[in-house]
Amino acid sequence: MSGAGGITRTRQDIAAGDIPVDTPRLPAREAAESELSKPMYHENDPNFLQRALNQFWDWVAGVFDAAARAAPGGPAGLAVLVVIVIGLAAALWWRLGTPQRSARNTDALFDSTGPRSAAQHRATAEAHAAALRWTEAVQERMRAIVRSLEERALLDPRPGRTADEAAAEAGRTLPEHAARLRAAARSFDDVTYGGRTADRSAYLSLRTLDLELDEAKPLLPGTSRGATG
Repeated sequence: MSGAGGITRTRQDIAAGDIPVDTPRLPAREAAESELSKPMYHENDPNFLQRALNQFWDWVAGVFDAAARAAPGGPAGLAVLVVIVIGLAAALWWRLGTPQRSARNTDALFDSTGPRSAAQHRATAEAHAAALRWTEAVQERMRAIVRSLEERALLDPRPGRTADEAAAEAGRTLPEHAARLRAAARSFDDVTYGGRTADRSAYLSLRTLDLELDEAKPLLPGTSRGATG
């Protein structure tokens, strides 16, 4: 019934406690979650990796924000501290060398468990050469060269010295043989670290250099090249 009678009837129903029933909150939320869980609503969502990366970068940003608030001078002070830390790390890297180089230096030239004389290295080299093991012969002959220079006090004994370092140091004392010392060091590096195989000529070259160095006169400090001989 319309009009005033309808309004009066509605007020009477409400007064009598006949209040319209709303949908309860919990079932409504469950219905909404069920609807939103459908695949059609998640086609463009980031995958697991993207979500993990986003969380990681959010964490990094939070760390930098916290550091910037704690650092003197705020973000500018933090930038200065970062530059200082990078500079110190670069200085240590340059001074101590890379970890790979340090690990390699421990057995770069002499890999035996105890020190051996030049004569022992020469004997081992000759044994390898007799068996046509030219790679091992080249390695042992280079060790014999360096050990001989150490025994003659032309090189200071130093654990971890590489063939290149030994050649460079010896070349300053024996300048007439500097180029051949560098070539010998390259041959050692090629067969030891470069995966190359030595041959008879490579070994004979080192053998000849070893014999010549044994008779060579060093360039003493304060002496010019022309005064040697």
